[in-house]
Parts: sequence; C-alpha cells; structure tokens
Amino acid sequence: MSSSFNGGVKFSLFGESHGKGIGVVIDNLPAGEQLNVEKIGEFMARRAPKKDGTSTMRSEKDIPDILSGIYEGKTTGTPLAAVIFNQDQHSADYGNISHIARPAHADHTGFLRYNGANDPRGGGHFSGRITAPLCFAGAVCGQILSSRGITTGAHILSIKGVRDDVFDPVSVTANQLETVKKRLFPTISENAEAKMREVIASARESLDSVGGVVECAAVGFPAGVGSPMLDGLENIISRLVFAIPAVKGIEFGNGFECADLFGSENNDEFAIKDGKIVTKTNNHGGILGGISSGMPIVFRAAFKPTPSISRPQNSVDFKTMTEEELVIKGRHDPCVVPRAVPCVEAALNIALLSALLENPSIPEV
Repeated sequence: MSSSFNGGVKFSLFGESHGKGIGVVIDNLPAGEQLNVEKIGEFMARRAPKKDGTSTMRSEKDIPDILSGIYEGKTTGTPLAAVIFNQDQHSADYGNISHIARPAHADHTGFLRYNGANDPRGGGHFSGRITAPLCFAGAVCGQILSSRGITTGAHILSIKGVRDDVFDPVSVTANQLETVKKRLFPTISENAEAKMREVIASARESLDSVGGVVECAAVGFPAGVGSPMLDGLENIISRLVFAIPAVKGIEFGNGFECADLFGSENNDEFAIKDGKIVTKTNNHGGILGGISSGMPIVFRAAFKPTPSISRPQNSVDFKTMTEEELVIKGRHDPCVVPRAVPCVEAALNIALLSALLENPSIPEV
C-alpha cells in the first residue's frame, strides 16, 4: 500500500483505525528548525472529537509520541517519527460488515485491491482516523512556514447550503487566519456557526449526515515558487488534500465559477503596490501556471456527507454475492467538516513547505 508522499518534504502514514496505533515518518525536513511540541498538540486538538454533538463519541486524545527527529526542541534533519496509540476502539461494532459493503465506503474496493487481506475494522487504513498523523505532519510544517513569515488558515465555508463569510481573496490577513483557527467551531461569522450547528444536530437526530466546504488560504508565500504542468502548486496541494478521505472536489480562486465568465471578467489585472507587482483581483487564487504569484493562495475543498449513517441501507455481501440490508453500528460524525478544517490546513502546510524545499533558495523573513 502506498501512503507515501515524495516531494521536497517526504512522509509516510501508517496504521489502522482500530489497530494498536497510527503514525507518520517525515523525512527531508531542514535541520535546526525550532519546534514547539505544545503548539503541535494544540493543532491536533482541533481535529480531535468534540463533546458538542457535532462529532463522533469516540474518545481519542490524539497525543503524539515523538520517537525521533527532534533533539533539544529542534529538528535533527533525520527522519522525524511519531506514533499515536489508539485507546478507544469498539471493534465489535464492525463484526457485521467485514464483508458487507457500506455504501460510499471503500470496503468493497479495498477488498478487491488487497485480496481481502485489509483490516476492515473502522475502515482500517482507509479511515478518517489516519488524518491524525497527517495533522501532526502539517503542524510541524506549519511551524517551519511560520518561521519564514508564511501563515495558513481555514474555516468552514458551508454546511449543506448554510454559508459563512468568505476570505477576501486580495486582502485576507495573517491575523484573520490566526483568529479563525482559535475558534472551537471555525467559522468567521458566529451567526453562520449557530445555523450550521442546527443543521448538524438535525441530521444526527434523523440518523443521517451532511457534508460541506472548507475554504483555506495562505498569506506571505513568496512569488515564483512552483513548477508548470505536472508539478504545479495546484497539483501538489490537490494531491495532499485528496489524502483526506471525504474530499470529493477542489477549486482554486474562482474555480468552477470562471467557466461562466468572460475573459475580461476573470482576468486579474496587474498593478504596482508598495514596490511589488500585485493583481487588483485574485480570481487565479494566487497561482498562475503552477507557480505562486505572490497574492494570497486561496482554495476550497468539498466534503461528502459522512458515509456511515444509522439508517437501514441496501447493500451486498461481496463474499456470498447476496443482497443484504445493512444497519451500521458504531460512533460516527454526523458531519466531518468541522474536524476536517485543520486537516485541509495541514495538507496545505505540507504542500507549501515541500514546494519551498524544492526551490533553489528558501526565502527567509
């Protein structure tokens, strides 16, 4: 199974949802980078289950045990390895689905790919639980980016049609990104939060689930980083964002909206501001030709509704080849979007640092 990324930053994810533990090995990090372990924990706590009715009741503290790669608070330049031990597995909840395909899950495709040898409990390695070590890697990369004057952040843009305010694609600031990261429910508008919570609560009560969209941005990222065609910034970011299991779509800048515009409406005109070349608008989302333009990098990721719902569903037993009615047990998020926000941010952090490390020179503050 390939769960490795080989860019400027190299890392490999391992473990299963109900196994002994999950983790990550990160290689090619610059040596001598100061890391704050407490802040890494704060980042990961944003992804951990909450007791506010919006997420699973599975209680995992997600405290990483760092095995190597840090000495006296700084990166050593050798592989940084961390493991998160699972503590609250209810594997018996999955006894009835080891060979009955859960709709919208990877049970059947995983069975086919690995000839039935994969661990089916809680989705095994296909589970959203594996985003915990992804967030660890993203938290590490985020601190290194911060030391270079680069700030990233994300918020819930929408949940089943209820929309939050948007980041200003031209003038979003580092302070605004840091502010929304500190919110327990990461929206810009408190009014949007209240309405979204109502939608999630209603879905839970109906034994159903809902999806939504996360908007993510980066400021302070230098112009001229990236490559055309196959190694563009959009390519790298998209690959890592799609490592988050529930993601089904991504768009940069105007995204799909630009398909309905004239070129005169979508083009971003250039100007000079404070001695730098900028664009008056930012429909391109900060990336042109796979290379950063110096404008804020802005993109949105679409998340499907949580596949595991408690309503009876039609399925098949892929061993006996019979049709079955399936009732999924266990503890599941009625909406993954609130907990996915730091995951999207983590993916961006890894992508941006990876692109910087592949550049001839790394910009310093």
